[in-house]
Amino acid sequence: MKQGLQMHQWAKDLWPINRSLTGQGVRDSLAYLKNLLPPLQTHSIASGTSVFDWTVPEEWHCDEAYIIAPDGQRICDYSQNNLHLVGYSTAIDISISLNELKPYLYSMPDQPDYIPYVTSYFNKIWGFCLSHNDLNRLRDGIYKVVIKSNHFDGELNYADAIIRGKTDNEILLSTYACHPSMANNELSGPVLVAALGQWLLENQSQLKHSYRLVITPETVGAITYLSKHHEILKQHVIGGFQVTTVGDDRGFSYIESPYADTLSDVIAREVLHENGRGFKTYSFLHRGSDERQYCAPHIRLPIASICRTKYAEYPEYHTSADNLIDVVTPKGLQGAYDVYLKCIKRFEQLERIPEVRQRQQLPESPVVTCLCEPQLGKRGLYNLISYKGSQQDTRQLINVITYCDGTNTAANIAEIIGVSEDECLETIQLLKQHALIH
Repeated sequence: MKQGLQMHQWAKDLWPINRSLTGQGVRDSLAYLKNLLPPLQTHSIASGTSVFDWTVPEEWHCDEAYIIAPDGQRICDYSQNNLHLVGYSTAIDISISLNELKPYLYSMPDQPDYIPYVTSYFNKIWGFCLSHNDLNRLRDGIYKVVIKSNHFDGELNYADAIIRGKTDNEILLSTYACHPSMANNELSGPVLVAALGQWLLENQSQLKHSYRLVITPETVGAITYLSKHHEILKQHVIGGFQVTTVGDDRGFSYIESPYADTLSDVIAREVLHENGRGFKTYSFLHRGSDERQYCAPHIRLPIASICRTKYAEYPEYHTSADNLIDVVTPKGLQGAYDVYLKCIKRFEQLERIPEVRQRQQLPESPVVTCLCEPQLGKRGLYNLISYKGSQQDTRQLINVITYCDGTNTAANIAEIIGVSEDECLETIQLLKQHALIH
């Protein structure tokens, strides 16, 4: 339990830092992790930089945000819980009626005690989040709304470390640091990667393979990292995992690579079977973290993911209830550490790297036109406000894109993603209209 207690304390230390996609909170978090793992190097990419189909966003900073109710009470106070503010909200200082305010308030009627996590990174709006019970307690009258924030040309930050073994073959362990005040969906990943990194450093002289540890903001951070390193990653990475939601003690989950045929898939299944607690397997159609980018067409790194309870599958996900008391525990973190360490040791035990059968390219198969996931929002194909469950609206589009890798016919893709061939063809046609596939 030693590592579990240690990781839980690190998570407690990181908890008060207000992280977002960019900003001082990310830099402070990476600095803390570097103290745990000195080889970590932090990198900065300027706002406005093109990274494949995306653009590095402006930096965002908020000094304070709150609403003053008609009775003078301060509610939705960002200083009390940073989930109260929609991420990347624009500045505002107005007095409006309750009816005018309600469109800017986000809650979850099906989970009335929790504050939801809502963001709008690429569409400049403002808004507040609160529990549905608190929303229902609001009374008519005039509300004072204050957000003191600003957007400016700054930088996106990520960190990486390469712990060299005897060969140039690399195992990739990637996680993210961009979510505020959520324990499993945020802090469990970085603290586990830091703990595994410490073990790798202690045993570096005996390592057969090299290990690349990566900590980025989710999605655009991973895309930025790949835009700088994808060629060398494709040359050297033989396996690895996207590390996320690894802190609870409710079970284990495994998310397959696109075709469930990589060395990472084999090792994940073997280790989880041997663990003896049972685990739930999810196809790549149920992906949702940065495995989307590492396994994208034209990238296709051999990456899978091992979670405790998979993101979006536990009730506290993307809410204020994802905490370090009821959800993430030392025991849960220890269990994840033990499983991941067994995976690392299994990679190290390989006598040779098995040959991976190349999938046959088909002359008329649809193929995506950009590297990593395309930015659908700027084309009007994606909900620009991110909240729990919002990705379901565009899941079919993204699924079709994922398997347009030159090896599948439309009929193949339809069968893989579970839709009719006609539906698949309609989606392909829509994507062609937006020049996302050819």
